[in-house]
Amino acid sequence: MRSRFREFTIGLPLQVAIAIIGMWTIGLWNCLQIQIGTLHPIWTICLVGCQTWLYTGLFITAHDAMHGSLHSSPLVNRAIGQLCLWLYAGFDYSLLASKHHLHHQYPASDRDPDFHDGAASQFWSWYGHFVCEHLSWRQAINLAAMLGGYLLIGNCSIVNLGLFWAIPPILSSLQLFYFGTFLPHREPPNGYVNPHRAHTIARLRWWSLISCYHFGYHKEHHESPHLPWWQLEREGVRSKK
Repeated sequence: MRSRFREFTIGLPLQVAIAIIGMWTIGLWNCLQIQIGTLHPIWTICLVGCQTWLYTGLFITAHDAMHGSLHSSPLVNRAIGQLCLWLYAGFDYSLLASKHHLHHQYPASDRDPDFHDGAASQFWSWYGHFVCEHLSWRQAINLAAMLGGYLLIGNCSIVNLGLFWAIPPILSSLQLFYFGTFLPHREPPNGYVNPHRAHTIARLRWWSLISCYHFGYHKEHHESPHLPWWQLEREGVRSKK
């Protein structure tokens, strides 16, 4: 009994994951109940920004699950990862996990699903490729079912759903792409200098967290993909010493 208890103990990585899922759930639920007409536009923008950041947290948590960072059990990682991706935008965990491992195996190459063109001038075409690589018909069906559930069961306003459920994951995809793919994987003027074809975009700790959960420390992530997101900044600082 003791060994089984240890096996399923909720360690810090899983606690962080549960906290992010909990904050996202509470945030979305409260945002969907708000009377938009009573809010100042500045507060509406702030709430959309907060939800965008929490959506990014869902995706980052699923990403850590793909690397087995949340728990020693593959089943727990898969379950949490699938939950986060479903809440994020109805994604299929197995499909995204297989593509992400290709990204790590063949970074910034024609075999990398996340890569399109290393030139800095190709932002929007690269972003379009990045998004299209991860869309599927199953996802569209999942999103339609979720929307129907919110409208029928949750009795939510379509305006609230647009502001706090539909717009944040779109903005989050831009955030994830810009800070987690475009900046660290675009080709430097003198070419790539390491086998991971990734470099670190070091920032102040608070900005590193807000911008994309420390994924500016991207070289460190490729060197140690098992590290959870909240250890990347410390690893980046340590590697500089």
